Amino acid sequence: MRILHTMLRVGDLQRSIDFYTQIMGMSLLQQKDYPAGRFTLAFLGYGPATEHTVIELTYNWDIHCYDMGTAFGHIAIEVDNVYDACDAIRAKGGKIIREAGPMNAGSSIIAFAEDPDGYPIELIGKK
Repeated sequence: MRILHTMLRVGDLQRSIDFYTQIMGMSLLQQKDYPAGRFTLAFLGYGPATEHTVIELTYNWDIHCYDMGTAFGHIAIEVDNVYDACDAIRAKGGKIIREAGPMNAGSSIIAFAEDPDGYPIELIGKK
């Protein structure tokens, strides 16, 4: 068994695709419209879905905003250097919501970015 993808509902598909490709460095792997269901699915990741876990962006054509709720936590992405990743994300127009530094009660270096829909993305330094 393996984890295939994490699905996020987004209010503006192109804005989210731009964020994950241009700011987070992922590739758009697949995109398909489902007119009968009035939604579009886009799959993004750092490698093919046959070998990597990917993110599925679901755009429901008639909904442009979602409540975040309290159950979802965050997406986590491993980076070579958290400080450099924050600088790169910020330089490309991304939003850092927790600066790089040691995690609470631990020694791992982490930071948090936020995607255009408000989903938090934890950046974790390689060990």
